[in-house]
Amino acid sequence: MSRVLRAPVAIVAPAMLAGVVALLPLIYLMDASLSQGFGAAVREIIDARTTILLIRTILLTLIVTTLCVMVGTINAWLVVRSSLPFRPVLLILLAMPLAIPSYLSAFAWVSWIPTMKGFFGASIVLTLASYPYVMLPVAAMLRSADPMLEDIARSLGVGAYSAILQVTLKQVAPAIWAGSLLVALYVVSDFGAVATMRLETFTWVIYGSYRAGFNPTRAATLALMLVALALLLIMLEKRLRTRVSQRIGSGTARSTVRRAPLTVVAPASIIAITSLGFGIGVPLISSIRWARNGTATTDWSEVFGTIISSFWIGLLTGTATVLLALPVGILLARFKGPLANITEGSVFVTHSLPGVVVALSVVYLGINLVRPLYQQLPLLIFGQVIIFLPLVVGAVRTSIEQSRIALEDVSRSLGVSRMATIFRVTIPLAVPGIAAGGALAVLGAMKELPTTLILRPTSVETLATSIWKHSVVSDFGAVGPYAVALMFLAALPTALLSHVAVAKSVK
Repeated sequence: MSRVLRAPVAIVAPAMLAGVVALLPLIYLMDASLSQGFGAAVREIIDARTTILLIRTILLTLIVTTLCVMVGTINAWLVVRSSLPFRPVLLILLAMPLAIPSYLSAFAWVSWIPTMKGFFGASIVLTLASYPYVMLPVAAMLRSADPMLEDIARSLGVGAYSAILQVTLKQVAPAIWAGSLLVALYVVSDFGAVATMRLETFTWVIYGSYRAGFNPTRAATLALMLVALALLLIMLEKRLRTRVSQRIGSGTARSTVRRAPLTVVAPASIIAITSLGFGIGVPLISSIRWARNGTATTDWSEVFGTIISSFWIGLLTGTATVLLALPVGILLARFKGPLANITEGSVFVTHSLPGVVVALSVVYLGINLVRPLYQQLPLLIFGQVIIFLPLVVGAVRTSIEQSRIALEDVSRSLGVSRMATIFRVTIPLAVPGIAAGGALAVLGAMKELPTTLILRPTSVETLATSIWKHSVVSDFGAVGPYAVALMFLAALPTALLSHVAVAKSVK
């Protein structure tokens, strides 16, 4: 339950700082967009090419988000409510597409099926890469949702399918909308998959304009249009998201496992197997084949060095992002009001920006404000924090919203201050969500390509930059070891993410 309370300054101040940090790229975009005058920016917006890009990007976002809702929700139900064996292992495996960068997955598909390009190919790759963003929060909410309502519906003669559609889906609607927002923002900001599939969307055109250097106004204006699109998505998600009712009373929670009929379990199992085969099987097999072809010429000391660099950068990014996201998540979950709404929009809006835009924005700010930090590790961490802050805020907020507010009321009634209650009760109850958010940031930082390419110190190579360096010259034998190493390294935070998010749901 949410209440309109006055948030402590110790929460408001860092939450506002996080909002300011997230909005910093807009300073650069506004400056670049208006560099040739307001009229030039308006002409870019009303250009026929821009309209085509907008329609194509929205259509891709709608299709991928719809497919992710279907696949992610079905897979979540399978690992929580069905009685299949080895569900904990299945949950971790189904979350593993998060460990595979979209650009790596897209190239694996193109190398397997060269004709699989364009809109269809991008839709498939992005769906397989991002359905876990829906699956994990839905599985977590299925764990906490009381299955008694579904049992009652079944006892009244409602069929298995109808009970799931009419009862269970309503219980997990907030998680579905939250996951849908993350998927939609991921799709509009993705560059790797659409570039590999040769599909012109906002991100590919923005990257091309920046790389060519001849039309920064067009690139910045298109990026601002992505920001506007992200704001619309955030408003829509906020309108659709409803609050889930908490289980009332004491005692042991009911088991979430149900023996569903074969007519329900069989189709769900087919979808899960397909998700595994296409989502992780195709890129993993392709990477192993490339690695076998290039083993003889591989410099393993360089590979191990990039593994250490990738993990270290990911760990620093995850820690910094969690520290910045924690007060924002508390503000959004416990202190509703105009300030919370503004902060939420500020944090989530830049998640739609391509990594190259965020990186160039940070370069612009670094050169003008903190020149000594240009191409230094702190600036790289700062840029990645901007990108992954919304993911961590979403995880923290959801976890706090699901915790019982009555426990905080008890603490306050005993004379404990509001801030002490937050540190002693609120945060400990939200540790699983905080850990999941941190794992998401670590995972994303290890896979992030454009930001790392632009902001990294010149002497630092990561797995992502090494994959890029060898792939641009079509040396895929050399790509293989780095690709396999990245997937296995990213599998660690992915496993942690899936475990802490819904561990109790599969017991």
